[in-house]
Amino acid sequence: MNWSSITRRLDAYERLVRLDKPIGALLLGWPTLWAVWLAAHGRPRLDMIVIFVLGTLLMRSAGCALNDFADRKFDPHVERTRARPLAAGEIEPWEALAVGAAFAAAAFALVLFLHRFAIALSFVALALAAAYPYTKRYFVLPQLVLGLAFGFGIPMAYAARLPAECWLLLAANVFYSFAYDTEYAMVDREDDAKLGLRTSALLLGRWDVAAVMASYAAMLLILGALGAWMRLAWPYFAGLAAAAALAAWHWRLIRTRSREGCFKAFMHANWIGAAVFAGIVAGYPLDWLWP
Repeated sequence: MNWSSITRRLDAYERLVRLDKPIGALLLGWPTLWAVWLAAHGRPRLDMIVIFVLGTLLMRSAGCALNDFADRKFDPHVERTRARPLAAGEIEPWEALAVGAAFAAAAFALVLFLHRFAIALSFVALALAAAYPYTKRYFVLPQLVLGLAFGFGIPMAYAARLPAECWLLLAANVFYSFAYDTEYAMVDREDDAKLGLRTSALLLGRWDVAAVMASYAAMLLILGALGAWMRLAWPYFAGLAAAAALAAWHWRLIRTRSREGCFKAFMHANWIGAAVFAGIVAGYPLDWLWP
């Protein structure tokens, strides 16, 4: 095998785990960082930040490889996914499994630095990530499973104790994930219908846009209630207001249900999570302003 062949193979592996498309890591990462900051009351240790940021990136990469393995017979028939390395025949199925296992093992090595309960939770997170691609065959709302899988960094950030704010954050993340992944599913609606796959976009039909906006609203209401209960400072609520404005723009993008608009909304969704995170970070140094 010459150097050119090795380079092409490494490029295929990079695209398999979506290192060239960081949007998924951002969507997974922001809610995890919400939990890291809130669990530490605004003063997280640097090593915890590094562990969760790297762990998020590694597990997202592993999940992408597992997803492509599970969808290897469907992706060649979907416009958006037919150029993926496994669908295009650039790599073999066993290679996707091997790459996914390597990234998952690297993520688990990081988890070993956490509390033993967080280590136990990591197995649940891995099981959800591995199960998600197959729920599209049998479960009418696979986006709910994705929301749990994408949100499992939240209870892991709280280590041995899981207070009420942990579950509120997880619930908010489920609504957040449901909203942006439904936007994503709206892009593939026609292809998924032909293949017999199940998605929220197909189930909801003409109520898809309303459901997306209701999910964003539910996320913001839960986060607002959480902030009031925890007596977070006003910058937190300013972050929620910014997130609400960004979510409102999504309605303009998806209301016509065009592929371009729905995909743009999905790609833009990470800024909603970023706005919430900015509010959390800014809120703690100014918590003395709370009356």
